[in-house]
Amino acid sequence: MKKEQSPDYAKMSQASAISLGLTRGRMYRGAVNRCVNLLVHYPEGCAANCAYCGLARKRPGSYRDKSFIHVQWPIFHMSQIIDAINSAPSYVMRTCISMITNGKCPKDTLAMTRLLKNKTSLPISLLISPTILKKEDLVKMKDTGADKIGIAIDLATPELFDRYRGKGVSGPHKWEQYWETLEAALDLFAPPNVGVHLMVGMGETERQMVSLMDRLWRMGIVNHLFSFFAEQGSKLANRPQPPWPTYLRVQLARYLIEEELSSLDKMVFDQHGHIIDFGISPVQLKQVINLGTPFMTTGCLGPDGEVACNRPFGNCLPDERQWNYPYPPNEEELALIHENIFEIQEESARSL
Repeated sequence: MKKEQSPDYAKMSQASAISLGLTRGRMYRGAVNRCVNLLVHYPEGCAANCAYCGLARKRPGSYRDKSFIHVQWPIFHMSQIIDAINSAPSYVMRTCISMITNGKCPKDTLAMTRLLKNKTSLPISLLISPTILKKEDLVKMKDTGADKIGIAIDLATPELFDRYRGKGVSGPHKWEQYWETLEAALDLFAPPNVGVHLMVGMGETERQMVSLMDRLWRMGIVNHLFSFFAEQGSKLANRPQPPWPTYLRVQLARYLIEEELSSLDKMVFDQHGHIIDFGISPVQLKQVINLGTPFMTTGCLGPDGEVACNRPFGNCLPDERQWNYPYPPNEEELALIHENIFEIQEESARSL
């Protein structure tokens, strides 16, 4: 019996499968997934061991059944995926292939990209794994048809990166290699076609995260924000999410930086690194918050100029407080944001 593995098969996020009609289900408040999120798949799984990841090598359970960002990723044949994409609702605007750290992945990702480019009309993003890539792989990715590249740096400092993705967890990833790949991708794909995933709540200060976002934006790289959200059975399974006000402030800072309404050097931080002044007037700040946009998911854009990779409820459950809104916050939600965004909450020290 032929193995269900890439490039002939891929895992698909549960939300994507619902949007394409491959899985039955409904999402809270009518949220829709505007991107077909695919994951390269092999029975042996990923060689990395990132402390927070559901796909980590040492997380208990078979790789096939491991959840990722808290949802199941059913396996489909690529022909079935292509047929579903070609009959997708009009709100579906992009396809994204996420790599894992497996030596077969570069070749198979190219094969999957080529197939999607030839058989579908949606633009294609690749979320790549720098640890297993060379610069010539990036050239092939562009030539094959990918138009955007994402890199999950995740951590705000090299020390945190090494602790949770590198030596601290017997993992293969290196901060320097990620940045070298990021710069190579930027040279090839050009702004604004390179994005970085960043995760709040791993022990960094707000100032450290804002400093990184500011640096990336000045390079021409867009920031795709996540909140830490513990995976059951992972090394950090008992770690709580960051304080909601902290995440709201970082989201707002990202928006102000990328809209060039403020910058790191205009913002003011307290002795613990919390943002206490965003560098714009109170009136303008209130107006920006009322837009609701700063608190929505950030990700690769679709041809319509709106966020396509909106990952509904990818790092929170759909309760009254959401870490990434997949739709514009309503009046009640905006009131809750106004009420909480300036609250300072200290995080307790945590260790593995």
